Amino acid sequence: MTELKINPHFEDFIYDWDHYAYFLVGGYGSSKSFHTCAKIVIKLLNEKRTALIIRNTFETHRGSTYSLFEEVISKHLGLYNKFKFTKSPMEILFPNGSKIIFKGGDSTEKLKSLTNISLCWVEECSEISEAVFKELKGRLRHPTLSLHMLLSTNPVSKDNWSYRFFFKDDLIDWFRVDDEELYEKRVIKRHNTYYHHSVVTDNKFAKKDYIEGLQETKEFDPDYYRIAFEGKFGISGTRVLPQFEVMHSDEMYDAIQKIQNPTRKCGMDFGFSESYNALYRMIIDNDENILYIHWEYYTKGKTDPEIAEDIKEFAFSKELIQADAAEPKTIAFFRQNGFNMRSARKYRGSRFQYTKKVKRFKRIICSDACPNAIRELQYLTFKKDKAGTIKEDEFSTDPHSLSAIWYALSDHNHIDLKGDKMKELTKESLGIW
Repeated sequence: MTELKINPHFEDFIYDWDHYAYFLVGGYGSSKSFHTCAKIVIKLLNEKRTALIIRNTFETHRGSTYSLFEEVISKHLGLYNKFKFTKSPMEILFPNGSKIIFKGGDSTEKLKSLTNISLCWVEECSEISEAVFKELKGRLRHPTLSLHMLLSTNPVSKDNWSYRFFFKDDLIDWFRVDDEELYEKRVIKRHNTYYHHSVVTDNKFAKKDYIEGLQETKEFDPDYYRIAFEGKFGISGTRVLPQFEVMHSDEMYDAIQKIQNPTRKCGMDFGFSESYNALYRMIIDNDENILYIHWEYYTKGKTDPEIAEDIKEFAFSKELIQADAAEPKTIAFFRQNGFNMRSARKYRGSRFQYTKKVKRFKRIICSDACPNAIRELQYLTFKKDKAGTIKEDEFSTDPHSLSAIWYALSDHNHIDLKGDKMKELTKESLGIW
């Protein structure tokens, strides 16, 4: 067995097994994947275990994680002849009976037959869904061995589930770390999670020209530089609502009270088992062209009668709710139970047109009492096609709050006023005779 050479920044990580979760985020070429692989091999050589390695699609293992384990075992440890490598099924068998199995993370169904898994590594964890991550946590169980979940990723947008799950939301997640704190401290051990941040300069084996190439991107692509060189989360792509901001609920209440002739809107998007039901109250300041989002109802897995009971205040107040036209039976149910609900206009191209309408507000201010709207909209970005062109009706996540806002504003018309603001709109001023 030859000596395994490791980077000093990863030495503590390699030998720490005191935590359940290990979350590694880093820039390109930081060697986080290599050291995660080495950590697992050392653990399985010392203890008989079955480890599960996950990537979003099974096919990507062959040229990444599987070949990386081969490299560590053969080149760095000199033990290739002691192991058995198979590709159908894709597994690595250790001389002491330990085993590594490789699976795709694109479906929860593929994971339900797994048993006696005590260690799991999710490479590029930001690519799998949160539902798959939760299923993996359920698959991680063993009667005697300690359990460990390792996740590694390059930084992505802050609207990704991996960021939301592991990092602090100023509003609610007091027990998680702040990402800026991690960038400063590099390693944080908090509760049952080990956080590790790395960049290419932590890798003493990285070539100089590779490092310089990443550094040069600062001048012409700052977003890429932040992700690839600095290894920091942020906004990956073009924001849908760059004018979105968050306001404390008390401060918003005071601001709303000062609006002259406000327009009140309510919109609802329907869901059930996978999708969410999202209902929002909004107020428009027409003079200042500001949209205030001040109240939310956000749930899933509930029946229509249960939801009707939750939001019965709307039946008493007779507030108009404009809802998803794709659910006429649901709308009929609510109307029969005393709700003032009607279908919002939905037509070919309406997603694009409604998004444009929302974007026309000078400011979109969301109350901190609406955490799901903040989570979905603050860092929401447009999807891109293979050529890198923005798809203006598709987004980085499925924002149910935005759909509800679309429906609420389906009959709202922006009025462009140049020069002095008109306090009163008449037929004559609008050119209607």
